Amino acid sequence: MKKFIPLLASLLFISCGSDDSSTSTPEEQMYFPPIGSTTWETKTVASLGWNESQVQPLLDYLELKHTKGFIVLHNGKIVMENYFNGHTANDTWQWNSAGKTLTASTIGIAQQENLLNINTRVSQYLGIGWTSEPLNKENLITSRHLLTMTSGINDESDLVIIPNLTYLADAGTRWSYHNVFQKLMDVVAASSGQTFENYFNAKLKNKIGMDGFWNNGVIYKIYHSSARSMARFGLLAMNKGKWNNEQIINQTYFNESISTSQNINPSYGYLWWLNGKSNFMLPGSQTSFTGSIVPNAPAEMYAAMGAADQRIYVVPSKKLVIVRMGEASNPANPSFAVSGFDNELWQKINAVIN
Repeated sequence: MKKFIPLLASLLFISCGSDDSSTSTPEEQMYFPPIGSTTWETKTVASLGWNESQVQPLLDYLELKHTKGFIVLHNGKIVMENYFNGHTANDTWQWNSAGKTLTASTIGIAQQENLLNINTRVSQYLGIGWTSEPLNKENLITSRHLLTMTSGINDESDLVIIPNLTYLADAGTRWSYHNVFQKLMDVVAASSGQTFENYFNAKLKNKIGMDGFWNNGVIYKIYHSSARSMARFGLLAMNKGKWNNEQIINQTYFNESISTSQNINPSYGYLWWLNGKSNFMLPGSQTSFTGSIVPNAPAEMYAAMGAADQRIYVVPSKKLVIVRMGEASNPANPSFAVSGFDNELWQKINAVIN
């Protein structure tokens, strides 16, 4: 046996000598910009091995399409930050329906604080008669139905006032993109005993260092902020509701919100749009279209989408958050959510990052 000992020692030496794990580059930790500061660490396109020659064509396209602000984060750090058409980093702009995701997130926080339950009927919080539906139909509607656009309320009118909230279908049986989602803000206010904006500011906005405000528009409240604040929220979303070491939005709830929420429109979660599904529906239509909402984008992408092409794209496996803020890419035919612009934009983005 003794003659094998030197051989064994040699093999052990070789094995130990070949272990270069101590010299391997550690994975970069997720970066979160500090609260109350304009400091935000950056990295370059070149450092990521992206295609620098395709950056300018992307910027030219964005400017041509009436963009005001564009930000790309990788692992939380800014790779691209560009402003166009007189817009600056300090200017605010409306999120439009991209801000629905702020409402969904705030509902999730209120639920984790045991102020409400999304499976409880809305009338428990707002009182009987918050719609013009027969009582037995109104009582079918839960906050979850508002989160998933399946309230069944007639969607003929965009103005959410009681006379317009009439019965069309039983809750849960029809998907229809409708402004009645804003009643979720009233649910938060009623259950928390304070205004929705005060609760939102304390529980979400201030915790991740966003700027901005809710503006009472003609139809419903719309959030306005800088492009960087959109990027901060996108970073929270990429980390499934966690900011640095604090789980602001319960992860189970957040995962529900970015998963198919009903069996009518698989491309819709809790006010989030979901890519990579078998089919999708669009605002103002009962037609189901085959395929993904943005074929050129990664299948895993989830997105906050608002009128005039306000966008927050989130792609966790690529550690990407991409923000687009501005006027409608096609002023002659502005869309309320998904548009052909998304697919064209992702073609340009892919040329840079792939």
